[in-house]
Amino acid sequence: MTTVRTLLSLAASFGWKLWQLDVKNAFLYGELDKEIYMEQPLGYISQEHPDYVCKLKKALYGLKQAPRAWYGKLAQFLQFCGYSPSNSDPSLFFKKNGGVHVVVLLYVDDLIITGNDEAEIARLQEDMSIRFEMKMLGELNNFLGLEVERMKDGIFIGQHSYARRIVEKFGVHEGKTRTTPMDANIKLKRDEGSLLPDPRPYRSLVGSLLYLTITRPDISFAVGLVSRFMQSPRKPHLEAAKKILKYVKTTLGMGLMYKYNAKVSLYGFTDADFGGDLDGRKSTSGFVFLCGDTSVSWCSKKQATVSLSTTEAEYKASTLAAQECIWLRRLLEDLFEPINKPVAIYGDNQSAIKLANNPVFHARTKHIELEHHFIREKVLDGTIEALEVRSEDNVADIFTKSLPKGQFELLRSKLGMVDKIKFKGEY
Repeated sequence: MTTVRTLLSLAASFGWKLWQLDVKNAFLYGELDKEIYMEQPLGYISQEHPDYVCKLKKALYGLKQAPRAWYGKLAQFLQFCGYSPSNSDPSLFFKKNGGVHVVVLLYVDDLIITGNDEAEIARLQEDMSIRFEMKMLGELNNFLGLEVERMKDGIFIGQHSYARRIVEKFGVHEGKTRTTPMDANIKLKRDEGSLLPDPRPYRSLVGSLLYLTITRPDISFAVGLVSRFMQSPRKPHLEAAKKILKYVKTTLGMGLMYKYNAKVSLYGFTDADFGGDLDGRKSTSGFVFLCGDTSVSWCSKKQATVSLSTTEAEYKASTLAAQECIWLRRLLEDLFEPINKPVAIYGDNQSAIKLANNPVFHARTKHIELEHHFIREKVLDGTIEALEVRSEDNVADIFTKSLPKGQFELLRSKLGMVDKIKFKGEY
């Protein structure tokens, strides 16, 4: 989904239109490269040879090779039309030829096409409709449950309908409203409180909330926290999950706004919460990357090992952000143009920043696993620039801990999030 958000960000910056297509019976177009046999289907069993099996000539729905065979067929066709597959994301194809710049994004049988040359886009749509049975869905407005809407200031992406459905499904129509997904400084433990008699409703609720985080980075930390207790959920965990749902109910129209004519500039923030997990005393890493001042990629993740200091926790978080940064940089280069300057990653821990910038031996950090020194190499070769930001301005803070209302709403706005319902009311 990061690729989808990045593509929407670029389309908004350049004023490109987004078109959506759907391939009918897509898997039936795939050609098999191995011999595969199937049992005779019910109702068509041969009377003379009931023990025979059928040799497949083409892919069928339900065949595990069908998705790969379909992808190979479409990739072959797009390459014939002059499109190159991205090295960063195999579902992304692009064509850069002189002034022509067209991008095709594939997700199974759904396609998004955008670019600066409408004649080339129309030609591609016509060629595809001749080769495959296509359904032209017009301008993009709904993709995999994500609602995309062109507004006065930019392209808005949200999940209003999906959020309303899960609110209705889990029954929080009435009750108090919430301005934050969690109480400030909430502490949840694995074995505290009484066990739920049936854990399935809890798992269903958390799973539904996880899908909502595709366009709602403001609930990423809260949903990640309650998802740690899926195996044996208890009453306090359910109460915390319901508070997240009440916050979702209060902010149904919240989503990301990619503004028109925004400068295409990639930068990120990273943060860590030292020892935030009360059971294993592990820290939580968080990062966010913005393009055109709106989030395109983010993460809130518990670290794999216990950190001995805040510096170590922040350093590990910086390395996690550096890994995502390398991939995002390559993706943007495929979609846009080469990036000739370091990508800035802001953090609020001076020691961690100095550790990344100064590759010397430190007695207190000699135990840190080698994989976490990856960021040093990228700082040295000029791919990444580690910079300092004040703690209150560190946007990644929202991915590592629960915050009070004022700070939460400030950082939420810096993520590029707006409430569509209130936003529309201003015009």
